[in-house]
Amino acid sequence: MVFGEQQAPVALDIFDIFELAWHDCYGEITPSPGVVEDMLSLSDGTIGGLVQAALLAVTDWRDLRVAADTRRNRS
Repeated sequence: MVFGEQQAPVALDIFDIFELAWHDCYGEITPSPGVVEDMLSLSDGTIGGLVQAALLAVTDWRDLRVAADTRRNRS
């Protein structure tokens, strides 16, 4: 579990809000699995990191992809 048992309910709430914002921004019901994977990758397992990744995703998902790819390539 990425966020731990105590933070999991909050993380799920953030994903619910993120999906609503995604729909409003892009007109799609849900983001692709790749966007969600990128958000999880950038979150570092923290709620604050997840919020920042969600904001980046709805602002410009391509920037999210570049940041996540950069992080993965460093590892």
